Amino acid sequence: MNSAPYNWSDILVFLAVYQSGSTLAASKQLAMSQPTVARRIDALEHALKLTLFERDTRGFKPTTAAKDLHAHATAIASAADSFAHQADKLRHAETKPIRITAPRVNFSANFAAILSEFSATNPGVHFELISSYKVLDLVAGEADIAIRFATKVDDERLICTKLTTATSALYGTQSYADRHGLPTSMDDLARHHFVLLGSDLRAGPDATRSSPLNDLLRKQIAPGQIASQCSDIEGVITAIMAGFGLGAVPTSLANDYGALLRCFPPPEGTESATWLLISPEAYRRPEVKAFSAFFAPRYRAIFKPKT
Repeated sequence: MNSAPYNWSDILVFLAVYQSGSTLAASKQLAMSQPTVARRIDALEHALKLTLFERDTRGFKPTTAAKDLHAHATAIASAADSFAHQADKLRHAETKPIRITAPRVNFSANFAAILSEFSATNPGVHFELISSYKVLDLVAGEADIAIRFATKVDDERLICTKLTTATSALYGTQSYADRHGLPTSMDDLARHHFVLLGSDLRAGPDATRSSPLNDLLRKQIAPGQIASQCSDIEGVITAIMAGFGLGAVPTSLANDYGALLRCFPPPEGTESATWLLISPEAYRRPEVKAFSAFFAPRYRAIFKPKT
């Protein structure tokens, strides 16, 4: 099929002049200069080898040829609008949601505020939030983005960004302190009871990842000092607040619980990190890359550990 001997956008110029009766009115409607509108009409008439308008001091008057072509021009404009509308629908239909997996503790009001801010300027981007302590396989497509607590990331295939240094400290409550006092160091644990994260019974791929301080406690105390074991950090905090014993809690999280009392500063060598991990396939999507750049500095600002 041969190409049309004119620019498709000239049809819009033709319709604007036809409807308004002048190049000045059409220029305002199209946000073009008046000389540009006049040149586009001249070019269209030259391409069609037809006179479309009679020019006089009162404006542009459609000729018989213009009147005959008007319905066809309107159909072309309508088809162009329909084309653009359908393309927009298809573009939105093909947009996949960004699937984020993180421990339940991360899906807080502060986290929601970051998502809300991003969505306000990126209305076409949608999210699926997977609240789980299970380590999902990003490369296999189980999620696009993960927020994980770990001392290091072993999977070199993932796009990896360190968000914060995560510290934990030993916490109790006033009721526990009234009955047993609080230890002043890791050398002062002998007469206390503890709430630990995880247990040998939960070993395997679905097990909750422990913190270095929790692991250190497990090595240092006697089995008889373990008052309770919990499958996630929310359970640990609940057991501590119930007065069952002392437990390791991330300092950035403990500050949200006024009832928790810190026994002593985070021990040296028990630091971990919070990581933003993205599968290579997901990172190729512009909206995922844009979100990661948006998310990281805001997460650091909000969830910066308080020691």
